[in-house]
Amino acid sequence: MPTAQRARHGGDLVVESLTALGASTVFGLPGQHALGAFDALRRSGLTYVGLRVENNAGFAADAFARVTGTVAPLLVSTGPGALMTLAALQESAAASAPVLAIGSQVPTAGLGGGRKGYLHELVDQKASFRDVVKSVHTVRTASQIPSAVAAAWASALEAPAGPVWLEIPQDVLLAPVSVPPVTSLRAEPRPLPPRPELTAEAARLLDAAERPVILAGGGVVRAGARQELRALAEALDAPVATTFGGKGAFPWDHPLSLQSWLEDAHTTEFLEDADVLLVVGSGLGELSSNYHTFRPRGRLVQIEADLGKLESNHPALGIHADAREALAALTEAVTPRPPGTAAKAAAGLLTRVRERIDGQGLELEQRVLGAVRDALPDDSASFWDMTILSYWAWSAFDCRAGALHSAQGAGGLGYGFPAALGAAAADPARPVLAVSGDGGAMYSIAELATAHQYRLPVTWLIVDDGGYGILREYMTDTFGEATATELSRPDFVTLAESFGVPAVRTTPERLRADLAGALAAPGPSVVVLPALLRMFAPTHLDRLADGGPDDSPGPDQG
Repeated sequence: MPTAQRARHGGDLVVESLTALGASTVFGLPGQHALGAFDALRRSGLTYVGLRVENNAGFAADAFARVTGTVAPLLVSTGPGALMTLAALQESAAASAPVLAIGSQVPTAGLGGGRKGYLHELVDQKASFRDVVKSVHTVRTASQIPSAVAAAWASALEAPAGPVWLEIPQDVLLAPVSVPPVTSLRAEPRPLPPRPELTAEAARLLDAAERPVILAGGGVVRAGARQELRALAEALDAPVATTFGGKGAFPWDHPLSLQSWLEDAHTTEFLEDADVLLVVGSGLGELSSNYHTFRPRGRLVQIEADLGKLESNHPALGIHADAREALAALTEAVTPRPPGTAAKAAAGLLTRVRERIDGQGLELEQRVLGAVRDALPDDSASFWDMTILSYWAWSAFDCRAGALHSAQGAGGLGYGFPAALGAAAADPARPVLAVSGDGGAMYSIAELATAHQYRLPVTWLIVDDGGYGILREYMTDTFGEATATELSRPDFVTLAESFGVPAVRTTPERLRADLAGALAAPGPSVVVLPALLRMFAPTHLDRLADGGPDDSPGPDQG
């Protein structure tokens, strides 16, 4: 007698669709209503990385999407499980990370406010996601699953990339299906080329400029446009600054590099003095404009894939386009000029910035950041939580051939360690660094179990200053004293070791050696640095006092 064919159900269609679209790894956390999908996952060729908290699973998927440049599936359950992903999906939205979040739903009879009293029932679960993700998709029958997954996948990838939400009822995931396995799906995002008349006008402005300057944002990194940016900068002999989200878009030590000191008045003034400022892949939001104190005196040309960010803060010649295609077209259109005084001007700016920082008695902070840079392999990625050392890294860290990622898009705590786990899952052969403060670290302690279970090569540097250090500084500077910033915390070394993760307590003097040793060792590790770090003095307050507040709309973190 022939062997009976294994019964397939709706969950198989989900997994088959993801596989057909090219997925390799799925992040998530199971729950009752999602078990049909997880059962199918067990029988698939997909790699599953299960985290201990849904929000952390979202951060891991976010990082996987950033480092691979492709869609990262995130599989969670209904109600509390689904809602726990919102903070992570907000970060993915701010950073344009293509995460495909697939959540289960109560049985179909409970959709649309049916009020059947199912476990985890919400009147309209997807309504919670509409203001966070790019698009929401709901499946009501198993036959809809492949097309819905493909549509969500394409939406996540299409410029500007971002997270999407797809929900499937429990009974649909469990329903038997007789259709053949999904073997072929297409989900190709539409290209976003620049309009030729806009390219020609931008080239005319740049050719006529005496002091052209370029500000490169995260859109350059996401588009993989580093070579195109460098070619245009060298053709124009134009200095290049990068936003915090755009770090790595331009070589740190290039003669035309202004680096990324965007919270420095000298850099703000340099950008303001350009007779033509080309802004690529940034909305010139709060951090990228030194807290909206940037007031250009020349013409702006803005290339941006997110239509809502075009001219959202300043009038410009707006070009709605993918950064890579637009930069390549501009390089073809401009007239190359010989090197002039731009490199000297860039060097002069960096000297002024260094002199300002060096006059503030911040040797410890610079020594600690330098030790991290020396210990980290040049091609390793780093993931930074919202902590004082991260704020320093935004401005002062050279990510070299690796990449620097942080939660500065949405600004939530707890990003660094689970995100680093997601990056390590993408390439388990390469060490990854996570950096957190002690406050942010407490959001992610449970993921030490994940790191140990999957033997992921992540070294977690925890800077322990006894509280929410940056909030302590903000409150002390503003009110004279801090409230609710001091924290009781565990012995992080002993705690990590209880998870089977090797750990060491270090000092600023030993940090480089201890961190390098941990990064070179296989599997996860923790390095704890007790240190009270300070931020460099802000410059935007004086500029606001001089010119008054800028009430332009549209904050964006670059």
